[in-house]
Amino acid sequence: MIKTFTLLLFFLNITFSSSAEIIKNVIVNGNNRVSDETIKIYGGIKLNKNYNENDLNTVLKKLYETDFFENINLKIDNNILTINLDEYPFINQLIIDGEKSNRIKNEIKKAIRSKNKRSLIKSNLAKDIEIIKLLYSSLGYNTSKVEAKLKKIDDNNFDLLFQINRGTKTKISTIKFLGNNNIRSKRLRDVIASEEDKFWKFISRNTNLSENLINLDLRLLKNYYKSLGFYDIKISSNIAKINKIGNADLVYTINEGQRYTLNKISTNIDNVFDKKLFFKLNKTYKKYIGEYYSPFKIKNMLEELDEIIENNNLQFVEHNVEEIIENESINIVFNISEGEKTLIERVNIIGNSITNESVVRGELLVDEGDPFTKLSIEKSVSEIKARNIFKTVNYKVSDGSKKNLKIIDIEVEEMPTGEISAGAGIGTSGGSFAIGIKENNWLGEGKQLSFDIEVDEESLAGTLNFNDPNYNFLGNTINYSLSSESNDKPDQGYENSIITGSIGTSFEQYKNVTASLGLSASYDDLRTDGTASASLKKNSGEFSEIAGTYGFIFDKRNRAFMPTSGSVINFGQTLPIYADKSFLSNTIIASSYKTLDENVVGAAKIFVSAINGLEGDDVRISKRKGLSSKRMRGFEKNKIGPVDGSDHIGGNYAAALNFEANLPNFLPENTNTDLSLFLDFGNVWGVDYDSSIDDSNKIRSSAGVAANWISPIGPLSFTLAQNLSKAKTDKTESFSFNLGTTF
Repeated sequence: MIKTFTLLLFFLNITFSSSAEIIKNVIVNGNNRVSDETIKIYGGIKLNKNYNENDLNTVLKKLYETDFFENINLKIDNNILTINLDEYPFINQLIIDGEKSNRIKNEIKKAIRSKNKRSLIKSNLAKDIEIIKLLYSSLGYNTSKVEAKLKKIDDNNFDLLFQINRGTKTKISTIKFLGNNNIRSKRLRDVIASEEDKFWKFISRNTNLSENLINLDLRLLKNYYKSLGFYDIKISSNIAKINKIGNADLVYTINEGQRYTLNKISTNIDNVFDKKLFFKLNKTYKKYIGEYYSPFKIKNMLEELDEIIENNNLQFVEHNVEEIIENESINIVFNISEGEKTLIERVNIIGNSITNESVVRGELLVDEGDPFTKLSIEKSVSEIKARNIFKTVNYKVSDGSKKNLKIIDIEVEEMPTGEISAGAGIGTSGGSFAIGIKENNWLGEGKQLSFDIEVDEESLAGTLNFNDPNYNFLGNTINYSLSSESNDKPDQGYENSIITGSIGTSFEQYKNVTASLGLSASYDDLRTDGTASASLKKNSGEFSEIAGTYGFIFDKRNRAFMPTSGSVINFGQTLPIYADKSFLSNTIIASSYKTLDENVVGAAKIFVSAINGLEGDDVRISKRKGLSSKRMRGFEKNKIGPVDGSDHIGGNYAAALNFEANLPNFLPENTNTDLSLFLDFGNVWGVDYDSSIDDSNKIRSSAGVAANWISPIGPLSFTLAQNLSKAKTDKTESFSFNLGTTF
């Protein structure tokens, strides 16, 4: 208040002998800590310059803004400027007492106004105490006590000590909802982040009463209600009581308001555009008319609108949404107009301390000089996020040097890019174990380096991969791979080892269509002994192969991670270039996703792979197809299909059909666990050289449940499966898990 009052009344602190004078000398009185020359620099005072009242007001303001001086008086007489001032006391040492955590101490020091080795402004102390209490409240300590103490060193130097007693964390005894006439309280508890304190939730931090969590709860509840059509939803929170042991009842009061349906959806298009381009929107509009209002439905329609704008290369387009309430319904109007012809002057990349700037710029869909569109910027941000090396990616638009120019600031927050994963499966023949290490931002260049190894009772396999997404020959990605696999099966009388090296690239051919090209070289050493079957002995030897691969991916999913709609089709073919024995391999993988309702996302997946010998060559055991335990859950990897004695030897053909029902809302959101049910069908068949091979055409099937849990130590996935149909020679696997974490 003192400072503000002084600043508002500058003229009381300024004395003139005339209306303006040239300053030829400066005299400073009252300064002990700050030198005369520093004061001149802070005030912007220049000798031999004419100063009027406004100029001195500016000097006075600059000096007060330093927070070094409590009182300042300026006097100019006979070309001499006299500055009389009182310095603030100095904080010799800032001490946080009563808090053991260095992290929290640092957070306190960053948040409060008082700083070490800075001026002691006593009016800030009360505010600092409130800031500290709010910080502890956000951590769940709602009864903390904070006291500021001053220890005098001399007249102008003090030690500032904040004495803290954080108290005990306030636990949430109960969470109650009032006014929720249409939605059950149990469902609302699943929506919010806060949790009631129960003995089995000892790991969860969300049982602590926290202002941050309450604010998050309010946003989650409002978004949920609006998604169901409650446009006017109003929600408030209060703490009913804090009992003797420090626990509280948390109450949310809800005014649901009217539930609205979508009555009319239309588009208002500027005459400069061809209206026919937007006719396809009418089909989407009809689908939503009569349904309950939801901001997510509006978002979906806006995304479709943006897609039309992008596909037709429309520039300088602006659009907005009008929501008009009529009785118990809402009319939606999308206004499309020609925007100001604005260009991008500059793009700044901020926050990339490890990652090279070129990595970020390589994902931008725009450059300096391009037309500015919000859509292109947001798509660029989405591409940067897809690199999976940044925790957050945000952008800010500011005015450039001219009216029609914009400056784009892309701000990234880097995250740990190293990953380590481990997995295991338990089946009828023992178990399997796999471990992998991956670095997603090698040398700060966005390159990926990974190593995987898999072990079971009969085999050992390892793969080294290097992926360079910044390669620009045929596209934007080149991949190098080196793998080695060895199998030792004395019971079947053979052992083999395979070494394969490959290089490949992928590039976007058309929108949603990605093409790939590759080249591989392999060496296969298959050895048999006297106990091997005649068919195996016939395929023994050393084999070399150079093969070319190509493929296409047609991806129309709404997102790559946990999609809720759309489909993806992947086709690949391997052709021999040079080989001791030549083979042709084809693989098709397709998936389709559909949101059945808010609680169920359905998925159907198909996998078909085939290999055939050319020029009458038999397909040897190391080249044949099989099904992984991910495609046929409930069975061990490659342990179904044709058998030679007791050994599964794979087949010329493999196919799997999977149905999944993902249940995003089955478990409370705060459990960080996704649940899904599955039904798998599959078979491996076809051996082209020996009729004595046991080759069952029986369709295998299984059903089960899978869970993905974001645990405190990293993501955990579990699969529990039950076989519905199998052959007597199949080896089953009822349980498997995978664990991953970052570093």
